[in-house]
Amino acid sequence: MVRIEDSWKEALCKEFEKPYFVQLTEFVRQEYATKQVFPPGKEIFKAFDSCSLQNVKVVIIGQDPYHGVGQANGLCFSVNDGVQIPPSLLNIYKEINREYGSPMPSSGNLQRWAEQGVLLLNATLTVEAHKAGSHQNKGWESFTDAAIQAVAQRREHIVFMLWGSYAQKKGAFIDPLKHCILTSPHPSPLSAHRGFIGNGHFMKANQYLEQHGISPINW
Repeated sequence: MVRIEDSWKEALCKEFEKPYFVQLTEFVRQEYATKQVFPPGKEIFKAFDSCSLQNVKVVIIGQDPYHGVGQANGLCFSVNDGVQIPPSLLNIYKEINREYGSPMPSSGNLQRWAEQGVLLLNATLTVEAHKAGSHQNKGWESFTDAAIQAVAQRREHIVFMLWGSYAQKKGAFIDPLKHCILTSPHPSPLSAHRGFIGNGHFMKANQYLEQHGISPINW
């Protein structure tokens, strides 16, 4: 049985029985047994384990775990303490600094966001070392779609941050009357200057949460 936080286990239990997930499980087991794969096995579902379904306030959608040694820790855009902050996360920090004037963090570990109710969800939850996108189209995308759908259907007044066309397509079914949907270009250095920097998303997210009586995120 999949080891995942109880509220998510209940919400996603039907997925675990579907043929695609059975095949995905076999593929992932084989990959971990024969290759170097990230994140560490116990952190595959860390986004869920760190933020229960009833605690979600904000959803940030990434694409793939980092594929460099020691980087991926199961939370999108996040790296472990002591690891150099990746370029996309640096741009995220720059935007928070621009909005709030807060000092730039020295660590790229976003566990503190997850514990406040930010679901940091990659579309694909595993990757082979040094091979970006190597576990795409194996079934993870169906599973993470189901997770996003569970949030969108079971909760209300959630902020969805959809950065870049991939995340925007993945969140296309979310009801904008029930939730707050914030879109902009991706924070990658290739696109951040086209509208990520200056998007105001972190302040907008907190304003929306506070308008609905929900405590804001300390970014």
